[in-house]
Amino acid sequence: MTEARLRALVALAETGSVRAAARRLVVTESAVSAAVTALARDIGVALVERAGRGVVLTPAGRIYTDYARRVLGLLEEGRAAARGGEDAGRGRLRLAAVTTAADQVLPALLATFRARWPEVDLALEVGPSSLVWDRLAAHAADLVLGGRPPADLPATVLATRPNDLVGVASPGVAAAFALDTTPWVMREPGSGTRRTAEAYLSERDVDPPQLVLGSNGAVIAGAAAGLGAALVSRDAVRDELADGSLAVVDAPGTPLHRPWHAVSGTAPTATTRLFVSHILAADGWTQDAGTTPGHATT
Repeated sequence: MTEARLRALVALAETGSVRAAARRLVVTESAVSAAVTALARDIGVALVERAGRGVVLTPAGRIYTDYARRVLGLLEEGRAAARGGEDAGRGRLRLAAVTTAADQVLPALLATFRARWPEVDLALEVGPSSLVWDRLAAHAADLVLGGRPPADLPATVLATRPNDLVGVASPGVAAAFALDTTPWVMREPGSGTRRTAEAYLSERDVDPPQLVLGSNGAVIAGAAAGLGAALVSRDAVRDELADGSLAVVDAPGTPLHRPWHAVSGTAPTATTRLFVSHILAADGWTQDAGTTPGHATT
C-alpha cells in the first residue's frame, strides 16, 4: 500500500473515470488502473467494478475511499507540520473558507499576511460549509474560516469575529415585506446560510415561496433585482445598503448573530498559529481559548 495507490483511488472516485483520474495525476491510464488493482490486492476486496465501458466504485471501494482521503490528508498535515515546525514562516498553510468569508473577510487578511510572510506556501479552497468542514475532517485543510463548526467534528476554535445576518430586499419589496408571503431568495444546498434561513422560517412556522439562485453574489443580485428577500451577512451588502439598491427588511428576530470562526483540527500547526496570530491583529477578531467537539464558541 503506497501513497501513489491511495491517490489513484481518490482521483478515480472524485473524477468518475480512469481517463480523468490519469489527467489529474499526470500519469497514464494504465498506471491508474494498475495502482487501483494493486491496492485492491493489498486490501483483499474489490474496490471497482465494470459499468458499461468504464468502472465504478464498489460499496467497499466507497468506504475505503473515505479512509484513503483521511490518510492522504494526514500525510499532508504531517508534512505541513514538519515544515512549519522548522520555521513557521516557511511552512505550508491549507485554508478553506465558506464563500462569504472568502469574499468579505479573507482578501485583506491574505494580502497583508503574504506581504509579511512571503515564503509561506498558501493554498485556498472556497465552497459551501458542508465542503469546508468535510475538508477539515479529512485533514485536507489546516484552518477553516466559516460559521460554527459541527458539534461532532474534532476541532479547535482559535479566533472569532462578529458577523450579523440581516434580511434584505430591494426598496420596493422591503416596503411591502410580509414574512409569510414575500418570496425568499436562497443559497445552494450545503450552504450554512441556507440552513440558517430555512431554520429561521421554520421556527416562525411560515413557508413563503423560495427561489434558489446558488452563489452568495447571485442571491444578493437577485434580491437587488426585486426577486425577493434574502438572509445575508451584513458585511456582504454594505455597499448595496449604502447606495440604496438594498434595504433591510423588518423581519422579526433579526439580525441573527452568527460569528465567523477560525477553526483548526485538534493539533494546529505552527504555521496555522502564525496565521491566526496575524488575523487576531486585524479589527474585530478576538482570541478563543480553543474548544472541542460539542463546545464550539458562538
